Amino acid sequence: MSEPILITGMGIVSAIGLNTAETAAALRTGRTGIRPLRYLHTAHSEFPVGEVQLSTDEMARRLGIPDGQPRTRTALMGMMALDQAIHQARLTAADIARAAFVSGTTVGGMDMSEQYYIDFLTNDLHNAYIAQHDCGACTESIADYAGSFASVSTLSTACSSAANAIVNGANVLSSGLHEIAVVGGSESLTKFHLNGFNSLMILDREACRPFDQTRAGLNLGEGAAYLVLETAASARRRGAKPLAVLEGYANACDAFHQTASSPDGQGAYLAMQQALADAHLSPADIDYVNAHGTATPNNDVSESQALKRLFGNNLPPVSSTKAFTGHTTSSSGSIEAVICLLALQQQFLPLNLGWQHQMPDGITPVTNSTPQRPLRHVLCNSFGFGGNDTSLVLGSFSAPPAEEATEVPALSGSALGHAKSEVYVAAATQISIQQGLSEAWMDTPILYDEPYVRSLDIDFKQWIAPSASRRMGKLLKRALSTSLSAMQSSGIAHPDAIITGTGLGCIENTELLLAHLCTEGEENCKPTPFMQSTHNTISSLIGISTHSHGYNATYAHKDASFDCALEDAWLQLQLGRVHTALVGGHDELTPTYFSLLCKAGYLGHPGQVAGESAVSIMFNTTPTPDALCRITRFERCYRPTTATLLQLATEVGPVDAVMTAVNPADIPVSAAPAAADLSHPSPLLEVATLFPDTPLLQFKNIFGESYTAYGLAIYATAHILHRQHVPKAMLIPDHGQPAALGRILVLNQSGGKDYTFTVLERYIHNS
Repeated sequence: MSEPILITGMGIVSAIGLNTAETAAALRTGRTGIRPLRYLHTAHSEFPVGEVQLSTDEMARRLGIPDGQPRTRTALMGMMALDQAIHQARLTAADIARAAFVSGTTVGGMDMSEQYYIDFLTNDLHNAYIAQHDCGACTESIADYAGSFASVSTLSTACSSAANAIVNGANVLSSGLHEIAVVGGSESLTKFHLNGFNSLMILDREACRPFDQTRAGLNLGEGAAYLVLETAASARRRGAKPLAVLEGYANACDAFHQTASSPDGQGAYLAMQQALADAHLSPADIDYVNAHGTATPNNDVSESQALKRLFGNNLPPVSSTKAFTGHTTSSSGSIEAVICLLALQQQFLPLNLGWQHQMPDGITPVTNSTPQRPLRHVLCNSFGFGGNDTSLVLGSFSAPPAEEATEVPALSGSALGHAKSEVYVAAATQISIQQGLSEAWMDTPILYDEPYVRSLDIDFKQWIAPSASRRMGKLLKRALSTSLSAMQSSGIAHPDAIITGTGLGCIENTELLLAHLCTEGEENCKPTPFMQSTHNTISSLIGISTHSHGYNATYAHKDASFDCALEDAWLQLQLGRVHTALVGGHDELTPTYFSLLCKAGYLGHPGQVAGESAVSIMFNTTPTPDALCRITRFERCYRPTTATLLQLATEVGPVDAVMTAVNPADIPVSAAPAAADLSHPSPLLEVATLFPDTPLLQFKNIFGESYTAYGLAIYATAHILHRQHVPKAMLIPDHGQPAALGRILVLNQSGGKDYTFTVLERYIHNS
């Protein structure tokens, strides 16, 4: 039996407290944090909310962040909670350097974007905040405040984001990739999502009442919470005191509707059932359930049915704590996990505030905080838009007998660099600035000399019914079409996992709602742009359209978004948690956002082409005759030293070529390799130094730059290995031509900070 995943630190900031002590006191005395609006400047003063009781400036001063330095409320709350968790776990700088950081958020830096959007468009007064808008920038700000983590990732699955960050961190530890993972999420209140939820007509003008017959909707909240997850071996070595155990976890897709839960709560039921199975527990073992419990008419009926299906007539105490904190959306999973840990430690049941009237066929939630039996195992639910349902099982820690507490050698940090099991690329398809759903580009690529090109769209009728297509933006059509094509080519109709990387999501819809708020005000906002602005709209659409109830996740981490999604799939394929995984990289680029990214310095460089990406790749662990290739190594690292990069290059071993992420603008007229110092290299010089005398390839001259361009690099390399042909346009002048095509490294570099090494190898089926 594998060693347990321990929780050795926690931190929390919410409407009921700025630390665990204040939070526990509020929970035990029944003190709610739901109040009239104070800090968010909005026309909708009629809605009570759960605000953190500090202004943005007060948070910055507490954290010692200088005036004038770009900061967002989401990042500041995250820094406060993360600092608490790190201090309680007594993590040193050396510990952090070996740890993964996984954070969940959806709004990211929207609190500043909605203030300065018109400035972004019309002047240069606040350009520094353009780069702070996306979710990955927010995560990196939080991570960098604490130190230099080994890897950094951002999950964005709406209201289950932080819970899924915990799931991913647990997989990182179970895989042996790292021994410590700091996980959770942060989310601030914004006009954007206040008005978005209001457009769905699910906000209550009074304090919310989860599971009450008179419930009328949710109260939004904000906050942040992080947990330190650690292997038992690491905790013993460090002398860390375990707070609790992460006993089990699961994510499932309801596959029903973009915003509504299914009547029988199928996704919620599957998530809870699978989390219990993962923990090797029965329903009778659960002593308390922290429900998602949003107080919306739909959720509370659906979740009640799922709870009854799982527990039958032996329902344990159940409560929703959102009447304390408000619905903190993306951070709710980690905030409520901390609440569960406090309940375990102090042996009390969190109250379900506001409940008075029984729902027909509903549950009777907790109204007495005294447990009838000791709390040992608790279940924590987080459900997001698109039916993204996640359940965690947390348990009390009991020290093992002395004879079982054997020392385990420290991990190298790359235990899963090499594959434990074979992973194959079963199919790979794309719609981009080349011909869609075709490999015609390999013979006659279109080469562009313009700075910005939109995708060459296909006739979507082959894949999407016109009635459904009318409700979708172009990015959703591209993502669904490439996914269905990959499923068809691989013969896999229901993947065990659907994992998407998207840096910006459906940015066209985000712009529509932002523009409305900034030019027309906060009245008459339409629900469709809000619903489709959430990053996990893409993954959930694929799950809903294919009736796939398996694992469903979305990563939004700048131009490492696809890399994060691929890492998640790689870990779960290696662990045997899934056997098939559809991994997508989907981003669109509007004219407006192209201009903003030029202002931010990301795009607009001479010779650079900005494109759009929709790429879907099916991975599996069973070879098929039509498999394109196999993936044999995967590594990600954040802010590596020169020595670390050189070590990784050495560990990769001999390759026939390196597919680089350099832009055409990075390639001089004469690009001869040079063995040079890597302290301040050009991207091309860096790769040439890491892999001297190795032929170098390029793909961005063909597919352009986008936040998920790395997915197109994996796609292109898979077809190169399968066809045994490198298009001439992909050769970098003066850097050789491959003599063989058996093993190719696909190297990504994001902002000089985030690096990904993926090795693909030729596969020949033995029929």
